[in-house]
Amino acid sequence: MNAAKVLDAKGLACPMPVVRARKTMKEMETGEILEIQTTDKGSRADLTAWAKSGGHEMIDQKEDAGVFTFWIKKG
Repeated sequence: MNAAKVLDAKGLACPMPVVRARKTMKEMETGEILEIQTTDKGSRADLTAWAKSGGHEMIDQKEDAGVFTFWIKKG
């Protein structure tokens, strides 16, 4: 996945991954992809809901060794 920006939110608890994602997304252009890495299990639901409510598209997500990675396209 070709992300325009990568946000390392590992070790941050809810709601900080969403807060950081929102701040980073504001600096990006429409259509660019933000890659977010977290270790908070709640991020799966939180980031999915945030992307939908913000008009963004959750392109993909995966979990590997306790790290959740999300790719969100700015809408």
